Amino acid sequence: MTSEKFWVNHFMPTNRNGRFIAIGLMLFALFFGAGNLIFPAAMGQSAGENVWWALLGFCVTGVGLPLLGVMAMGYSGCRDLQELAGRVHPWFGTFYTVVCYMAIGPCFAVPRTGTVSFEIGIRPFLSADATGVALPIFLAVFFAVTFWFAASPSKLVDRVGKLLTPALVLALLVFIVQSFVTPMGEPQAAGAGYAMSVTAAVQGGLDGYNTLDAIAALVFATLVVTAVRDSGVTGTKAIAGEVYKCGLIAGVLLALIYVFVAKIGAESVSVIGMQETGAPVLALSAQHFFGHAGALLLSLIVLLACLTTSIGLITCCAAFFVRLTGKFTYVVWVGVFTVISYLIGLFGLKTIIVSTIPVLMFLYPPCVALIVLTFCHDLFDGRRCVYATTMAATLVMAVINGLETAGVNLGGLETFLKESVPLHTVGLGWISFAVAGAFVGLLWKAVCPVKGEDD
Repeated sequence: MTSEKFWVNHFMPTNRNGRFIAIGLMLFALFFGAGNLIFPAAMGQSAGENVWWALLGFCVTGVGLPLLGVMAMGYSGCRDLQELAGRVHPWFGTFYTVVCYMAIGPCFAVPRTGTVSFEIGIRPFLSADATGVALPIFLAVFFAVTFWFAASPSKLVDRVGKLLTPALVLALLVFIVQSFVTPMGEPQAAGAGYAMSVTAAVQGGLDGYNTLDAIAALVFATLVVTAVRDSGVTGTKAIAGEVYKCGLIAGVLLALIYVFVAKIGAESVSVIGMQETGAPVLALSAQHFFGHAGALLLSLIVLLACLTTSIGLITCCAAFFVRLTGKFTYVVWVGVFTVISYLIGLFGLKTIIVSTIPVLMFLYPPCVALIVLTFCHDLFDGRRCVYATTMAATLVMAVINGLETAGVNLGGLETFLKESVPLHTVGLGWISFAVAGAFVGLLWKAVCPVKGEDD
């Protein structure tokens, strides 16, 4: 089974009349994973009384950008992310696509599925002394199962996945309703980075990066576009319009989950205290509301949902690298990525999250720039010079943002940028550079008006 079949079989529309709901649910299933639960919960704890401002920013990057990414792919007419990013340069197209697949695959997203499963499904039921020994054992079993199903995909995974997403959503709904019936407490004072409404919104937007959904949108958008085309829609604008309508379903569902999970996180501090990550926030809150039996049921559903997500992502990555390299078999790539995921997972959820942030600060600016350029493609006749200069300028600041986030001392350069570049202090200085790069590209286009001179 190909990666496309894995995902499409979950919610492929069965008739044209029901395509909006069917494709919308498929898109929701593509986006919804471990990160969509733990990050709004953690953000809610930190944002406290400013949680609604933080949610505003979180929904912009965690809902808005992924939907724009899917729409951009539909609007572009490109087959995949590699072709779309190749508008900058073929080498960049390959490089950026590989990095994105590694980010949503064995480097970050897949190890996160294993560690989140452990934190929510196993750790609450263990003593503190047993945690260190249990994690490697659990991950070994988790990724052994992942390898087994990814190496020999079967309809069982499709059927289980088709049931688990609705089951998880239903469990969350019960969780959410209970949080309204018997709220855990009042939101506490906002933490550092969320102290003011504006800074809370900006920080919430940066927190939304952690879901990886905007990057995943560019990777998986082909599946959504294909589903729309198979339903009988033709024409670039018509496809983009249909994708938008279907995306509203996924967007509304994601936004609702983010709102209510963040609310639970904000109200939980007085009862369970501040937690290192969002996983124990959910686990301890479930115990508070439903006792051990309810927490156990939620843990089981989350664990199985994370497992199917892990299988799907490994399958997608392996299939892509087989197509890209033409070397080694599909099973070999599955084995390689499974081992990498296991080894990274051993560092634990907190370490994975902290390590991911600098990489995301590098990956997201070119992602957003590429989406904007795609929608503006016709305005500059699709000239490569505009793509290239915009992306080059964006990458300069993306690299700097990543280094700063990683704690690398840039000396006087950091001070200069904070004083001279608008929005740099809040991690959005790349916008100014992207605009400047686009301006240079447009000047280049004006000087060399013949298309092809910049290729």
